[in-house]
Parts: sequence; C-alpha cells; structure tokens
Amino acid sequence: MGIELNPRAAAIAELVIWIGYLQWYFKRYGNAEPPEPVLQAFGNIECRDAVLAYDGREPDVDPKTGQVRTRWGGRMMTSPVTGEEVPDPEDQVVIYRYLNPRPAEWPEADYVVSNPPFVGNRRMREALGDGYAESVRENYEAVPETVDYVFYWWHQAAELTRSVNHKLQRFGLITTDTIRQTWQRKLLEFHLNHKTPLRIFFAVSDHPWSDDGAAVRIAMTGAEAVNKSENILPLSMLGNVTSEAEASTPEDEADYVNVRWERVGRIYSNLRAGVDLGSAVRLQSNKELCCPGIKLHGIGFVLSEGEAKEIEEEVVFPYLNGRDFTQTSRKAKVIDLFGLSEEEVLQKYPHAYQWVYNRVKPDRDQNNRASYREKWWIFGEPRASFRPALSGLPRYIGTPQTSKHRAFAFISGKVVPDQQIIVIASEDAYLLGVLSSNIHICWALSAGGRLEDRPRYNNSVCFDPFPFPDPTPEQKQKIRDLGDRLDAHRKQVQATHPDITITGMYNLLEKLRAGEPFTDKDRDYNNRALVSTLKQIHDDLDTAVLDAYGWQDLIPLLSPSPTGRGARVRL
Repeated sequence: MGIELNPRAAAIAELVIWIGYLQWYFKRYGNAEPPEPVLQAFGNIECRDAVLAYDGREPDVDPKTGQVRTRWGGRMMTSPVTGEEVPDPEDQVVIYRYLNPRPAEWPEADYVVSNPPFVGNRRMREALGDGYAESVRENYEAVPETVDYVFYWWHQAAELTRSVNHKLQRFGLITTDTIRQTWQRKLLEFHLNHKTPLRIFFAVSDHPWSDDGAAVRIAMTGAEAVNKSENILPLSMLGNVTSEAEASTPEDEADYVNVRWERVGRIYSNLRAGVDLGSAVRLQSNKELCCPGIKLHGIGFVLSEGEAKEIEEEVVFPYLNGRDFTQTSRKAKVIDLFGLSEEEVLQKYPHAYQWVYNRVKPDRDQNNRASYREKWWIFGEPRASFRPALSGLPRYIGTPQTSKHRAFAFISGKVVPDQQIIVIASEDAYLLGVLSSNIHICWALSAGGRLEDRPRYNNSVCFDPFPFPDPTPEQKQKIRDLGDRLDAHRKQVQATHPDITITGMYNLLEKLRAGEPFTDKDRDYNNRALVSTLKQIHDDLDTAVLDAYGWQDLIPLLSPSPTGRGARVRL
C-alpha cells in the first residue's frame, strides 16, 4: 500500500508492485500459470496528498478590500532607474484558500517506508503555494513552523507509531540532512521524550544522494515505539559514512560510499549516541550574551567602497559576513538606518534614502511579511533587543555560523555583522580564549548541527548552555593574555600577507597536527602564515583552560606522541 500525489508515478509504483508479485509467484510456483487477469487494479497505491486532505480550493479574497489575494510570481525585470534586476510587480499569482483542510489519513500498515519531497521550510510557499503552506501549518499544531516539508511525514509516521489505536510498528524515512539542525530537532525531541516515546533504532545522519539529478546530502532514520515492559532498551544501529568517491553521476557515486556501523544504546535527536547534549539547559550566566548578526532582507543595503562615498557617512558602516571572516574580506559597507523613521531618513540622509528606495523597496514591496513591506528602509531583522549589548564596545567576539573550522576573533565595534556571524557581546579576551580552546570546540562540534559537511554554530545550543570554568584571578589572566595573543597573531599575519586566510591557516594547522608531510607549497604558506607558532599558542591555551577547569590530569593527552606525529586528542 502507498500514497503518491503524481498520477504517473502512482501508476508506475502500482506496476512495480505487480512485477514484484509475479517474480515472487514464479520463484515459489515455478512455471505454473498465475491466476488471470495477470494485472488487476487493486488500488494498492492511492493517488492523493499524503500530508493534507481538503474538499477543494478557491481564490482567497481579502475581507478588508474584497480583492483576490495575490503574491509575486518570481519574475524579474530591469529597473529603469538603476538598471539592476528587481521584482516585476506585474507578475502576480493567485493565492488559494483550501476548503476544510485537515491532516491526511494514512492506510493501516505494519511498516512505513518513505522518501518524501525535499522542500525546505523557506521554499514551501514558493513551491507549494501560500494557501497550501498556511493550511499545512495550521493543521499540524504540534509541528514547529521552522521544519522542512519532509518532517510532516516524519511527524505523521511518529504519531501513528506511538498510537495504541494503529497497528504501525516501525517506520523508516529518507529526509534532508537538516534533521540534525536545532530547528528540526525540536520535532524529534517531541516524540522521543513523549510520555509514550519513540526510539530511533537506525540512523545515518549524513549520506550522499541524488535529487532530480542533483547531488544532495540526506539522513536516514528508523523509529519504533518504546516497549515499556523492557527494562533495557535493545541496541540501535548507527551508521557513519567513512569514505566517498566521485563518479560521473550522483547515482554512480552511491556505489562508492562506505559506511561504518556500530551498535549503540540510545540515539538522540542529533542522530548521535553517547551523552545527550540536547538536554543541557541554557545558563543564566550566558543569557543575552550571544546572538546572530543582522538579517538584511535586501542586498541593496550593501555597498562597495566606491559606492559608499556617494552616501552620507553617518549611516554607512563596515559590513562583515561569514565568507569575509574565513576568506579574503570584500571590505564591503552597509547602510544602517535603524532607529530612524522614513521621514527622518528622507530629510537628513537623502542620498541614502534614494539608494535604498531604488534598490531595496522594490523587493520589499513583494514580501509576504507586512513589517518588511512597511519598514522597507530598515534591515529585516535589525536585532533591536541585542544592539544595547554591543553599544559602546570597542570590539566584540565573532565566529562564522557555518565553517569548516571553528575560529573566534575580535571584530571592531564599528562593524555591522551579518546573520552568518554569531556575535558574543564581550571585549574580554578571557572569553575569546575559552571559546577558542579545544574544550569549547569539541562541545560546539557535538552540540551544533551541520550544513552539508560543515559544522554550524547555533547560539542556543553551542553557547547558551556551555559551562565556562570558575578560574582563579591568575588563571583568568593567563587565558586572557593567550586570547589576546591568538587574535593579534592572526591579524598581524593577515595584515602582512593579505592572501593568508583563516581557512588556509587552519587547514594547514590540521595537517600539521595529523603529522602529514608538507608539500613545498605548504612550507611556503607555513613560513608566511606562521602556522607552527599558531599551533603553539593553541596548545598553551588548551593547557591553560584545562587547568582553569581543574582537569590537570587531561593535560598530558594534549602532548604529541613520542614520534612527534600525534594529532591533538579530542577531549
């Protein structure tokens, strides 16, 4: 039995089932003729929506204006003023209202296996329609609105598996690998920690896949209801991809994937075993210290150095995103009009007003959110509540939200950080030192999610629950001095050699720690980037932070092996 929305795919699936049946029949009964008709319309595959049932749909009429609601259809046009691409306001599509929408019912089954469509949360309106997306979210109140479309299948399967009135025993789903992200984990935690809980008995958190011919990363999970009569839960199977190889197509690449399997106890919402870091609570001592940077919702706010000269300097600031941090900085600028009314901007900063009016407003006019349309000259998310924490600081700590290597650095207080930069509102190098230590890096790698193969730093799980040490004044000052030395060393190297990047430094540092032989190119980079010196600073910092925690017995684990080729131990 199955559900498929696409009529052609439903017919193909029905035929495949019959082919499988006939193969089984001849294997069991030899050359005996199967009963006629050979193909019968049993309707094993139902052609309908698996998430939302409804009685029909009609154009949605705004009760205030009496007009049919529409949204921008996505077509662009060349602005007659700037010559740049802007949304075409004439391209409007009708928004539909779904009649009597409700969660779709699934047929009775013992097991469910599914590969639902990969539609991200932010693309649901565009791909499925505003009315459909709104109806789905309204009818699945237990599902956070931040999850991808695929997780409505996960929720439905989980609900039926936990239900005593349904015979579903187990389910297995292929989902996007964002299942490990904090905003998706909430759904899994709801079912794993329910009074009638599920357990994940099988998981692969990151695996290559093909979606419409494009290479993507997916996760595979299998879950079942917990048998409360069992005092000890059965072991689960956790798979980790150990190697991959490139091939001519994503499908062929799947043949070269090696997975290492291990039997573990409980698998948590982050698809890991061991300690459940997701249960760590946010600490009052860390409250309101950490936040992502601003969200533009309008690339027109960003200026080149040349363009910035045309705008009133009082509202132009240096701008930093994640790539500027890890690679070579663009030296971009940004127009920040937070705290000003439209009339104030028009009167005091006419050049800035015109620039944003021509380059931001056309896009904002088509935005679904009223606040974005009405406050078009302000960043979409200006971080109003967090700005006071940064006010007056000559510098603050920042780290890229998504990065191959987790590095923290001081950023000038004049710089406006992008949402790709996670900001810690402190100028204290002691905090920078602890955050840059191996202890915090290990915590962040374990607690945070991943985007493809790159770790993500989420303030709510990586920073807010992190327990800083309680050092003596002498220990604190030593960490502070090393934090300043680390930051100054990297900045001095980059000032002397502009082609040296944070990613380049830490790529080579990783190679150095692994004991891999350097190429001539590596030796040249090391001579200019002083990576061996960087390693020593980090080693001294790790030792100082371990000492502050009172974990002196772990310090020898940081020492290299007798051959000098040992990598730093992950604590």
